[in-house]
Amino acid sequence: MNALKGAGRWWLCIAPMYLFTLVFVLGPVLYMVAVSFAQNEAGTGFRWAFTLENFSKMRDPIYLQCFRESFQLALSTTVLNALIGYPFGYFMGRLSAKGKRIMMFLIMVPFWTSSLIRLYGWLILLQAKGAVNNLLLALGIIDAPLKILYTYPAVLIGMVYGLLPFMILAVYTSVEKMDWTLVEASRDLGASRAKAFFTVTLPMTLPGLMSGVILTFVPSMGLFFIADLLGGNKIVLVGSLIQDQMTRGSNQPFAAALALVLAAMTTLMLWGYRKLTGTSELEGML
Repeated sequence: MNALKGAGRWWLCIAPMYLFTLVFVLGPVLYMVAVSFAQNEAGTGFRWAFTLENFSKMRDPIYLQCFRESFQLALSTTVLNALIGYPFGYFMGRLSAKGKRIMMFLIMVPFWTSSLIRLYGWLILLQAKGAVNNLLLALGIIDAPLKILYTYPAVLIGMVYGLLPFMILAVYTSVEKMDWTLVEASRDLGASRAKAFFTVTLPMTLPGLMSGVILTFVPSMGLFFIADLLGGNKIVLVGSLIQDQMTRGSNQPFAAALALVLAAMTTLMLWGYRKLTGTSELEGML
């Protein structure tokens, strides 16, 4: 009888998790959706009156340009992270157990420090008299200091630096799960190293690469603090626009509408990832 009573109360173990999800995850999302259709009232917040004005306002060329720049930066960040992170994650997966532990430690060390502190380090490195310009001058590559800070390249560097570990870990996870006997079999059948890589290794690690793409592209659309610090407010992303509307603009409904569109784009990308790969590797990482 006691066993039956215990089995009948299994829901008590998972109820707190569902309650937390409803209150702190689903609740804020539903509130954001509701506010996005409310009418803004300058100085007083907003009133609950249904309107589509917040969404139609996004057709303004200024806001469309903001979305284009955000997409361009996210795409550039993702491509660079893939070019750097895939080889890194691949060779990391081929290391010995001790080598893997050392590399994992080195990748995780930056996460022990606040991201803002690390970005301030880039402010020092990229300034006119910083280490980057001093190195280029010492090597004779340039004759005068370059203006890197507060430009698009500076923001791109910050984005790549901040999100590269996610790409590396996604690829590493996929490489570590590989069945290397298939690669050896392809080599025994006469395939060259390059052909074995492109016909066996790359398809088998593609889910990890796609996971890294999602984990890189989605956050880079809204990481406004990197653009604010390294771009000097010259690079306005969708995340920066949302923050501005919530603070200086005092237009919460429009900010909610922007956030809802950004969330819809993210959901669409995740759905496309599931359809493209047919795997749940990203869910396993998260």
